[in-house]
Amino acid sequence: MRGRFITFEGGEGCGKSTQLRLLAESLQNKGLEIVTTKEPGGTPTGQELRRILVTGDKNKLDPVAEALLYYADRRINMTQKVWPALDGGNWVLSDRFADSTVAYQYYGYNRQLAQEDLDRLYHLAVGDFRPDLTLILDIEPEKGLARSYHKAQSMEVKELRFEKKNLEFHKNLRNGFLKIAAAEPERCVVLNADKSIEALHREILNLVTKRFEV
Repeated sequence: MRGRFITFEGGEGCGKSTQLRLLAESLQNKGLEIVTTKEPGGTPTGQELRRILVTGDKNKLDPVAEALLYYADRRINMTQKVWPALDGGNWVLSDRFADSTVAYQYYGYNRQLAQEDLDRLYHLAVGDFRPDLTLILDIEPEKGLARSYHKAQSMEVKELRFEKKNLEFHKNLRNGFLKIAAAEPERCVVLNADKSIEALHREILNLVTKRFEV
């Protein structure tokens, strides 16, 4: 049986990585085979693309260049890691997927890219494939950015390229995720991320357990 594909989305500092890890551990305890990945950077080649995309000067890439690099990373991740894992019956949890490209490169930059161009890139890279469930962790940009900068203090490589963009960008980004969720309510669930790690994890685990009957 093909596995499930669950994606975690949201703005900077929303807690995606932590919640993904906790869900992976809980599902493994239920006997499921879990593979985790992230975008960008889920493969060795993707790690090189991640360095380009999330470090350095905030203005070194325009929205078109960013979108092309993200889809290059996505195609590599899908063909080398995600699809083989799903075909093997594993569940795959992904820290970001295509909704992030729409939210960041389309809404974040105030629609400098055409939605039709992003749609074409999506179908070129992944065809008609869609996540089984997308969890959008929602938090006010100011709070999320404060969390993100605090986390970066312990990181050897500062991945703060998007955090350096102005507050309007991050407000557009948040609004974009909410619009994505409203357009696909069967796939997307918006969760309030401004709560304790433990409370949010319980909410996510309960949701996933009920939806997929595990």
